[in-house]
Amino acid sequence: MPSPTLALTNSFSSLAPDYDVVLCDVWGVVHNGVAAWPDACDALRRFRDRGGTVVLISNAPRPGDRLVVQLDGFKVPRSAYDGIVSSGDVTRAEIAARPGLPVFHLGPARDRALFEGLDAPRVGAEEAHYVVCSGLFDDETETPDDYRGLLEGFLARKAPMICANPDVVVERGDRLLYCAGALADLYAAMGGTVLYAGKPYRPIYERALAAAAARRGAEPALGRVLAIGDSVRTDLKGAAALGIDCLFVTSGIHAEELGGREDPDLRILARLFEEAGVHPRAVTRRLKW
Repeated sequence: MPSPTLALTNSFSSLAPDYDVVLCDVWGVVHNGVAAWPDACDALRRFRDRGGTVVLISNAPRPGDRLVVQLDGFKVPRSAYDGIVSSGDVTRAEIAARPGLPVFHLGPARDRALFEGLDAPRVGAEEAHYVVCSGLFDDETETPDDYRGLLEGFLARKAPMICANPDVVVERGDRLLYCAGALADLYAAMGGTVLYAGKPYRPIYERALAAAAARRGAEPALGRVLAIGDSVRTDLKGAAALGIDCLFVTSGIHAEELGGREDPDLRILARLFEEAGVHPRAVTRRLKW
């Protein structure tokens, strides 16, 4: 993939003609967990109006069809996208592959749709054969360290974990809150077995490309697919592993690290890319046509 010049581009329209399909991150690019970013929604709508296909690709630990309702609430117009693929979709496929096995759900009650309609009896932590982690029980007040005792119990029984959201942190308004990825990383560091359902891992991209192909009537060439995202760990690395270009948005989860949303320090950003060993096609403060 080409190395970035690290000159910020202010216009997605300058890149759009090179691509037929956009795989766009949701939280941090299209909305901030509270409300939509109108410029981002407008840019995606304009791309679609010119014949492009937009598949939103999210590490949200809920089925994609449930995210539509959430996006409606954030005022993300349906004209901005053709479909949604989530890590929740991948997680449900993994649960379905383990019919009848007792499972412990580590995460908030709002994520229980992961289990709906599946043969997955939910049990207490001591009885579970495996764990589905969709987040912290209370991400407003807790940290991963609060879960060490629970994770030690899983580790002692060699219970594998399915991580339904590989993100480590997420923006909610102007705050960064821990996600399931933080718990999964801790469990893996302790010696536990973890299957990560979302970005940057391949299964979620395969589903997204299949959704784009169904919409377009043909499988898109990878050279004509662009990922848009704000995370080096998930969006940029996921795009690089798949072999597609990435437009990197600086105003998301790395904003504070880069010195602010409006004037990111490009030297710090270049170091992040070098340390990760991956580089985007282009960099922008926020998605805008």
